[in-house]
Amino acid sequence: MTPNKEDYLKMIYELGGTTKKVTNKELVAGLKVSAASVSEMVTKLLKGGFVEHVPYQGIQLTQQGLQKASALVRKHRLWEVFLVSHLGYAWNEVHEEAEVLEHVTSVELARKLDQYLNFPTVCPHGGMIPTEKGIIDEKILPNLVDKQVYDVIKIKRVADEKELLDYLASLEVNIGDVYKIMDIGAYEGPIILESEGKQLAISYKAAMNIFIEIA
Repeated sequence: MTPNKEDYLKMIYELGGTTKKVTNKELVAGLKVSAASVSEMVTKLLKGGFVEHVPYQGIQLTQQGLQKASALVRKHRLWEVFLVSHLGYAWNEVHEEAEVLEHVTSVELARKLDQYLNFPTVCPHGGMIPTEKGIIDEKILPNLVDKQVYDVIKIKRVADEKELLDYLASLEVNIGDVYKIMDIGAYEGPIILESEGKQLAISYKAAMNIFIEIA
């Protein structure tokens, strides 16, 4: 399978293509490619049996497509763990490096890397790392905008997006941090969090991609 096809399958997964239909428009935005390129690739993925299509609704991963996406996500997240834990990368610096490495990693190399890292179960962004033959089954968590003022929350996972990760790094927000929600701005305004007497404002867009549990 070509790296381009792999990127499409992973993006379909990341857009929720295991439980809902993903539109071509969402793929255009997520992959930053033309509508014509998306249409051409979707046709190829349909022929390969990796996705199924419902007219006017979108596409969804088949079991075969989910298996391929899971294997790619596994490689990507293993490399992220390695880069952070052994090469001193910050959590917002690893996504693009892992994007390159995942496509050139064989099953055997992924197996050896997994063993070397002592079989990690989550990546630096809190995402699940599937086993070699496992299917990725991310735990469903509420996002930050689902909660109420004065809730105390713990950050468990964030979307693996470079822009978001850079934004959170600039605010010194990390997986495992505990905050109290002090205010929620009207009309999709910022969410004010507090920890140890310090407050910070999280944009509504970012909060949609920060997944939490009640602390």
